[in-house]
Amino acid sequence: MVSSITTSMPLPMAKDILLFFSLIILVSIFLLYTHFTIKWRGENKKRRKMNLPPGMSIGLPLLGETLAYLKPHKATSIGHFMDHHIKRYGKIYSSNLFGEPTIVSADAGLNRFVLQNEGRWFECSYPKSIGGILGKWSMLVLVGEMHQEMRMISLNFLSAARLRTSLLPEVERQTRLVLRSWQVESPFSAQEEAKKFTFNLMAKNIMSMDQEEAETEKLRLEYITFMKGVVSAPLNFPGTSYRKALKSRSAILKVIERKMDERLRRSYCKGMEERIEEDDLLGWALRQSNFSKEQILDLLLSLLFAGHETSSMALSLAIFFLEGCPGAVEELREEHLRIARQQEIRGECNLCWEDYKKMEFTQCVINETLRLGNVVRFLHRKVIKDVQYKGIDIPSGWKILPVLAAVHLDPSLYEDPQQFNPWRWQNRSHLGATTPNFMPYGGGPRLCAGFELAKLEIAVFLHHLVLNYRWELAEPDEAIAYPFVDFQKGLPIKVYNIT
Repeated sequence: MVSSITTSMPLPMAKDILLFFSLIILVSIFLLYTHFTIKWRGENKKRRKMNLPPGMSIGLPLLGETLAYLKPHKATSIGHFMDHHIKRYGKIYSSNLFGEPTIVSADAGLNRFVLQNEGRWFECSYPKSIGGILGKWSMLVLVGEMHQEMRMISLNFLSAARLRTSLLPEVERQTRLVLRSWQVESPFSAQEEAKKFTFNLMAKNIMSMDQEEAETEKLRLEYITFMKGVVSAPLNFPGTSYRKALKSRSAILKVIERKMDERLRRSYCKGMEERIEEDDLLGWALRQSNFSKEQILDLLLSLLFAGHETSSMALSLAIFFLEGCPGAVEELREEHLRIARQQEIRGECNLCWEDYKKMEFTQCVINETLRLGNVVRFLHRKVIKDVQYKGIDIPSGWKILPVLAAVHLDPSLYEDPQQFNPWRWQNRSHLGATTPNFMPYGGGPRLCAGFELAKLEIAVFLHHLVLNYRWELAEPDEAIAYPFVDFQKGLPIKVYNIT
């Protein structure tokens, strides 16, 4: 920057320009600091008048304890920050996180209270950088009626009837395509394969894109860059992950927009009475909603994000945990062999819904994977009205973080919580997405619309995996929370044919 200025204009002029911009930056920092200092003094004054949870002082403006809270740690733990604060202050404490005074909850009761009272006392409040990446109409950041309308479209598309008739066959088809591509006894990244599986599945169900299409692979590569920006610092400068992600977002939306325009053009050419034919989410949104083009684009992008990222990591974690638990693999294999024999008796080679409902131990494995791995570790909520919970004041305007991982790893709720033990779920494998102490997909009005599809994906994949292969780690690896969960080495494994 300096060299380009000095070579194109006189040095004194360049110095003046640099001085001018330096002054602007310093003044901006001063004004920002002053704003947050005044805000924090006001919060401290308010704090003294209320019965707030114990905790450290509000701390420095902007950063507070955010860096310590987000410090990477094993995904099967709550990390040093949470562990230290819970031991010192209890399961509900106050802090300064993400530039705001915050109540952190590792309490199952308070977490349920927050999620069940969405829109009444609390509302979704993710950092602005997330909205900048996913879009202002993303389901993740929307609140109120617009969120409800978009969620209803998603729920209708992912209905039980469609899971049975359309989604189950497609999940099985995509599973077989992935497994057939594996090279026996050659190391590969299980996490990368899980990502390909879920991405191709979502691309097919969202826009009817087949993995054989060159455009699908190009879109997947853009999506990788996009995801790196979602988990990066929101620094919108040339060369940063955030700037690259915004560029990839634009490229992805162009593909979706082109698909949308093709649908509308074909529909128009066939006559206005013709309905859009494709049975995918794009067609569903065009038929069933009055959303604008921008709203549909953000809806599809956010569901591509939600349906791909969390499901692929949950599947990767299942492969990882099972590799270290031979007894669970053996019981899984026995369950799926029984299902395969029933298929033979019926003279069929594909899974049906009745087969899926018989995967009881598989559901135990899925529940335990979600409990121990905690793909979604905490949720961002904002307090919109002063409220009390068991004598604790929760002030309007504060952020509140329900930490799901802390409940799932609480030794007072789960025996040996850091052990992978799917048998703990036996006799209750029928449990749905939420129970009092188990909320891997959130809860309340914002319960994940795709949780049933996510469980179906993992179950079908495990069915074909355990019937066709045994596997081992090609080298040691570990799942780390960044806070998004990721394997340090991509989960390298080797597979061997079942003999």
